[in-house]
Amino acid sequence: LSSAPPLGASKWDVRQKLWDYLEASGLADFPRPVHRRIPNFKGSHQACCSVKELDVFSRAREIKVDPDKPLEGVRLAALQARKTLLVPTPRLRTGLFNKVIPPPGATKETLRICATSQGIKEYSVPVGLDGKARVDLVVVGSVAVSEKGWRIGKGEGYADMEHAMMVSMGAVQEDTPVITIVHDCQVVDIAEELLDDHDLTVDYILTPTRIIKTDCKRPKPRGIMWHKVSYEMLGKIPILKSLRSREKQIGKDVTLQDERSALANATTPAALKEKAENPRPQAAVGSAQMGQPCVESDSLTPRLEASGTITTVYVGNIPPGLRVSELKRALRELHASPLRLNWQGAQHRAFLDYKDKATAESAVSSLKGFSLGGNTLRVELAKNQRNKGQV
Repeated sequence: LSSAPPLGASKWDVRQKLWDYLEASGLADFPRPVHRRIPNFKGSHQACCSVKELDVFSRAREIKVDPDKPLEGVRLAALQARKTLLVPTPRLRTGLFNKVIPPPGATKETLRICATSQGIKEYSVPVGLDGKARVDLVVVGSVAVSEKGWRIGKGEGYADMEHAMMVSMGAVQEDTPVITIVHDCQVVDIAEELLDDHDLTVDYILTPTRIIKTDCKRPKPRGIMWHKVSYEMLGKIPILKSLRSREKQIGKDVTLQDERSALANATTPAALKEKAENPRPQAAVGSAQMGQPCVESDSLTPRLEASGTITTVYVGNIPPGLRVSELKRALRELHASPLRLNWQGAQHRAFLDYKDKATAESAVSSLKGFSLGGNTLRVELAKNQRNKGQV
């Protein structure tokens, strides 16, 4: 579309430009602002209604629809068609799905309430790992999507993780169709190099004016990629622990991201054992949420620090409410991951330690002008490399 925002060089650029565009053009709808969300938009209900025209919807008996506001119309259509509606629990905190069960003899108005986030809380029951879910159709929200079926979410990875978990549970097959609902301006070209192998692709895109069949050839994730799962994620998503022990029992490699780093860096088996048994990032997440400084490092840091080559970068103007995981994700996408991150969210800042000045300067240039949560970050080499807290 000529009115669509220009493309960005990273996923965060694409997200930021689309969020800004939806707000500036008056297309954004409640809840606002749409930044850092799967954005709701004017015309979302119209886009949702066209799902009834798809054979994949007519044939489906069990449908998984994400809890995002712009997908409310699909949840309603599924309930009106008497299909089994599964909705992932927010941030997967208490399990994977809730099954929405309207009360007997529910009126159209009651079904409409059941399709809302409040209704999901009131009229649903959790589905356990052994709930034998057999999902025939998956509906996800997106921030951006291309006509080839490549999707960018809001940056937290939950839709990708939900899908991987469903594959692991046997709830979806490789050919289970995936639909996304977006405004026309969210259909943009996405560079293939922005895609990761864990990213979920879509088969149908519904907008207020179009139904796009993507014929996407890129395979969907074939299960949980444990080497990309951190201790932090394992702590946040309890059901992941159950799936991990299941997959371990059947002989799958369930080595976590942190364990792989430890394997690469550990000098002794004892150091590796201690790291595996004491996943410290758990505590770090807790302290970050309390507004306390949170330091996360890998085992290389002390040795490098002793040699005096560490260079620290100051990151300021961090928006209130931003999570340390969102900054870390952005750093990964910009290829600017530090050796250690000292998070001071309550003071709206963080300090990033790099192995030498050249690496730190490269990170500064990557982060210059970068926006997170609507704020342009202030980025510079820390003024006092000895006493970072005084910057």
